[in-house]
Amino acid sequence: MEGTGIIAHRKTVTDDGLRILTSRMPHTQSASIVLYVGAGSRYESPEEAGISHFVEHMCFKGTPRYPTSKDISEAIEGVGGVMNASTDRELTAYWCKVPVTHFHDALDVLADMVREPIYDADEIEKERQVILEELAMTYDVPSYRAELLIDEVMWPDQPLGRDVGGTRDSVAGITRDMMLDYMCRQYTLPNLVVSIAGNIHHDEAIEAVENRFRGWAGHSPGNWIPADDGQASPSFGMERRKTEQAHLCVAVKGLSSSHPDRYALDLLNAILGEGMSSRLFLELREKRGLVYDVHSTVSHLKDCGTFTVYAGMDPKNARTAVGSILDELDRVKSGVPEEELHKAREYLKGRLVLRMEDSRSVAAWLGAQELLTNRVRTVKQVLSQVDAVTTDDVRRVANELLVTEKLSTAIVGPFRSERPFQSRLRI
Repeated sequence: MEGTGIIAHRKTVTDDGLRILTSRMPHTQSASIVLYVGAGSRYESPEEAGISHFVEHMCFKGTPRYPTSKDISEAIEGVGGVMNASTDRELTAYWCKVPVTHFHDALDVLADMVREPIYDADEIEKERQVILEELAMTYDVPSYRAELLIDEVMWPDQPLGRDVGGTRDSVAGITRDMMLDYMCRQYTLPNLVVSIAGNIHHDEAIEAVENRFRGWAGHSPGNWIPADDGQASPSFGMERRKTEQAHLCVAVKGLSSSHPDRYALDLLNAILGEGMSSRLFLELREKRGLVYDVHSTVSHLKDCGTFTVYAGMDPKNARTAVGSILDELDRVKSGVPEEELHKAREYLKGRLVLRMEDSRSVAAWLGAQELLTNRVRTVKQVLSQVDAVTTDDVRRVANELLVTEKLSTAIVGPFRSERPFQSRLRI
């Protein structure tokens, strides 16, 4: 048993390399199962762009035992459960949450989906059209387009700069054989984590998982593609749209998931742009009325990361908003008061603790860490690391990361020229 305090977990590794993690939550009436696979856009060649996402969709389209998508969904929803999946840059997740009395049936469905999808030719073509519509929807929403554009600007000509769903051309070119080959390459027991949380005993869970995955492929998966960061000066991207609102992203390179300063960056992010009491929100929206929405986010990947500010505003305020955002980024480099850091600490710690009341969040917390980092930080350890961050740490990280030569900006809106913005792109 590992971990104390808020949640505890146990881990078993089978002879074939499958990692199984459990956290017993006896006060709940639910069981949540998350299957994590090391498959995502960072594992794809340009020709395969979007294949991880396509495979994820096809796993819901039927198996020999659950021949249609209706059979799969009814097996979970018919007992009051919920299920879904997602694909990101470094992992694909399949999950369900059911009443604990239906745990074994739910595990059976999820295991069958990822082990034996049918890949019916007609279903592939129907789902291809669904995915193309999904890509079109993302393109049509200007705020989503700004978020994709900032990735393209920051990480040109590599998987990190592509939409996880791929492009219209790449999705149109993905064949059944390509999907089968990709699934054979990545969907292998050493590249799979099964994470379970709820009112289930560890030994019961281990026996059930081993029974359903025994005999599956056990070879090593394909490798992910490292980040290529050749940026030495500010980068800028603009897409002209006849929109009523302008959408802006300002970003810098961040820190990996294993970097010792990742929690200092998380706290810096909370101070700058998380919530309605953050610096950016108070300055740009409450004090100056420049924007409708402004917030910041961080991502931590295997070998890199990002810190991104998003803002939506009237186009006539765009240039002023860019300058105000960059002024706030520059201002925080002089340091933050201990009182403000304490507020950010309590904010992050409180959000984490509240998440751990839900069995699905606990299963996701355990499984994602195990797949991505081969270790699990307990909640207690993370809370301790957050508490250990000092004002000096935050100031040092701000000065290391918030620099002009690593600045990237993306704007979507009714603008004819980049010139009014480019003169302001410095921190």
